[in-house]
Amino acid sequence: MIKIRNPPMPTMIPSRPPAILPGSTIGILGSGQLGRMLALAARSLGYRVHIFSPETGAPAASVADKDYVAAYHDLEAIRTFANAVDVVTFEFENVCSQATSTAAEHVPVRPSGGVLTLTQNRLREKTFLQNQGFPVTPFRAISSLEDLRKAAVDLGLPGVMKTADFGYDGKGQFKLSKEAELAPAWRSISEAPAIYERFVPFAKELSVVGARMVDGHFEAFPVFENTHARHILDISVAPAGIDPSVERDALNLAGKILDALDVVGVLTVEMFLTSDNQILINELAPRVHNSGHLTIDACVTSQFEQQIRAVCGLPLGSTTLLRPAAMSNLLGDLWDNGEPDWSAALEDPVVKLHLYGKREPRPGRKMGHLTATGSTSSEAVRRVIEARERLSGLATKNHG
Repeated sequence: MIKIRNPPMPTMIPSRPPAILPGSTIGILGSGQLGRMLALAARSLGYRVHIFSPETGAPAASVADKDYVAAYHDLEAIRTFANAVDVVTFEFENVCSQATSTAAEHVPVRPSGGVLTLTQNRLREKTFLQNQGFPVTPFRAISSLEDLRKAAVDLGLPGVMKTADFGYDGKGQFKLSKEAELAPAWRSISEAPAIYERFVPFAKELSVVGARMVDGHFEAFPVFENTHARHILDISVAPAGIDPSVERDALNLAGKILDALDVVGVLTVEMFLTSDNQILINELAPRVHNSGHLTIDACVTSQFEQQIRAVCGLPLGSTTLLRPAAMSNLLGDLWDNGEPDWSAALEDPVVKLHLYGKREPRPGRKMGHLTATGSTSSEAVRRVIEARERLSGLATKNHG
């Protein structure tokens, strides 16, 4: 049984403010693939969409009504952007806190800039979770090589060192197995503030994508089971291959975390499951998540529609999984020998293709994803992997 410290109960149930209705304009900070899919969901609900990011020609630009191109620290541009929309959300957490606080002077920002600031820094995030009584991996703050060496003694080797700020897809992360690796790793991050965590020999990686309303109403999608390759999400599947009691614990933890942070919108909780069925919180993402992409094709409501509903104050949609489903990422490596064979991937009629409109494929860059459904989770995984293999002719080599 997981025991956590309950957040203080409010003295009054928050009243629900008037909904921001279709026809209004949603502002999205960030213009990557998550922003693109958010914009598409908003459009289907009848909203207009403005996006803001420093990039030109980004994936969300082609589906937005207006594209603001400026640095996040250009606060005058942020003010202009905020004054033209009815609510602001984000698809990218590495936005400076001044941008969200400036936008919040004019319109609601959901989730709040405070949530964003907390989750931008791994040390702040882990400390908050620990102080609230949530189960986390033992960790230490690192500000010098001496700190790193002491943490390695205290928590043992192997361990994982991560930069405190602005990391994703394995960037700024190092698994350290012996003392001789400590100094080179410390130099490789330019001696930036970091966090050292005890290595968790986990059995599974899980994630919960949950949404919460202003009045505290919470809904979560089924738990996703994830596998990674080169620190990048490779395959996600639902239902996860876990005990029902673990599923209940994971969903309960996610709900309590969103309550503790007073989230309005979507937040994703990444978790480790140990071999004895204990859950440890790994990281938080205050947004829709790569592991939730299968909800587009497999759930009554997608994670993207749910985000729009939550930030606009519309009733949350059903998170029911209609059929077992799996998602596979499509990275730029697939373009090494030319354009992938899209027709071959789609030979299986239950496979769905989602491309993000990125112009330049690069190794490790997320260019799109495939989703497949099946009668079981394992069947869905098999079909989505085989479809991806057909993109580059690997299916014939591996299965022919």
